[in-house]
Amino acid sequence: MIHSLRAFRHRNYRLFFCGQSLAVLGNWIQYLAMSWLVYRLTSSAWLLGVTGFASQIGILVLAPFGGLWADRVDRRKLLLVTQIAAMVPGFVLAALVYANAVQVWHVVLMGALFGIVMAIDVPVRQSFTPALVPAREDLASAIAFNALMQNGGRMIGPTIAGVLISTSGEAVCFLINGVSKIAAVATLTSIVVAPAAHAAASIWIGMREGVSYTWNSVPLRRLLPVVALVSFMASPYQTLMPIFAAEVFSGDAETLGVLIGAAGLGGIVGMLVLASRRDVRGLMSWIAVSAFAAGATLVAFAYSTSFLLSLAMISIVGLSALTVAMGVSTIIQTIVEDRMRGRVLGLFTVSFLGMFPLGSLAAGAAADWIGAKHTLAAGGVACMLAALWLGRQLPELRRHIRPIYVKLGIIGE
Repeated sequence: MIHSLRAFRHRNYRLFFCGQSLAVLGNWIQYLAMSWLVYRLTSSAWLLGVTGFASQIGILVLAPFGGLWADRVDRRKLLLVTQIAAMVPGFVLAALVYANAVQVWHVVLMGALFGIVMAIDVPVRQSFTPALVPAREDLASAIAFNALMQNGGRMIGPTIAGVLISTSGEAVCFLINGVSKIAAVATLTSIVVAPAAHAAASIWIGMREGVSYTWNSVPLRRLLPVVALVSFMASPYQTLMPIFAAEVFSGDAETLGVLIGAAGLGGIVGMLVLASRRDVRGLMSWIAVSAFAAGATLVAFAYSTSFLLSLAMISIVGLSALTVAMGVSTIIQTIVEDRMRGRVLGLFTVSFLGMFPLGSLAAGAAADWIGAKHTLAAGGVACMLAALWLGRQLPELRRHIRPIYVKLGIIGE
């Protein structure tokens, strides 16, 4: 366990982790409040899907540019801008709810604005990590704790939001998210890093270089589509969760918070296990097994009528889906050249988070047509098929990645 805490030897990373943890916690409190508010106002699976789509579509479209900007500008300063901008949706929604003037289109619009900010923030934040943890042997620990930060927020945030909605209403959730960004800004201003060289090519040339670099790398070309498919097929459970909380388990916002929190708890366990790994050897096998486990447990969750069983299954979904994504992220951050890091991570962000809006929209439409249970089960089956395909690709992937690991000194000749 001590081995897994290596990232915290670095002062900059400790500051970053503390500030961003509070900001992520606020994000998840706001996310659940938005979902519950839309469902309370409309009782519509379709509008839940629209809200999820609007909140994440910016990532699908803009994340590659966010990665490109990460290679071209001062990453710390750009993160300061995104955290300040992220305050706006929370404060606006809090004011509208307090004034009893909120409508669904307000939630969709503010969700879209927040998604645009996150489209820039996420790849920049990911590519900033190596500057905070300059020792390569500590990088895997930092990447895992970045994911732990996200899942800690996903576990705790919805639970807090569920209690707050039941006792005080949605407005206080939105207000907390706005305030949480102040902590992120304060810690970022305290971080001191050496200036980095930045790409000088035009935007479109830089983008083409990033896409070409990714396509010509066999490991990246095989692994990113798996992340995209698992994200598209499995992540919509978050969008449809209000339906399961209210209709399957006859619960309320607190029930919703517990369900989403259970997925976050699973993700935390997975990230602790990843953080304890000494290097990336064998990680591709973990990714294939985790993709299959995510699909199988999603099917089980879809048809479960036992609340305890559902909590167990959704915890494994959270663990497995995040292991797929963060396992691939760890490999990327290990093998990619620093000059291309932001652009490749921008494409990873599209594959991971950018598929969420499309999956949410598709899941909302499918749930109105065939029901939420069958929709999630179909996604689970697709994840299992992707895992079987990746398993067959592993020998070829190992042949291509071995020379890179040898060059980096991860394995011997």
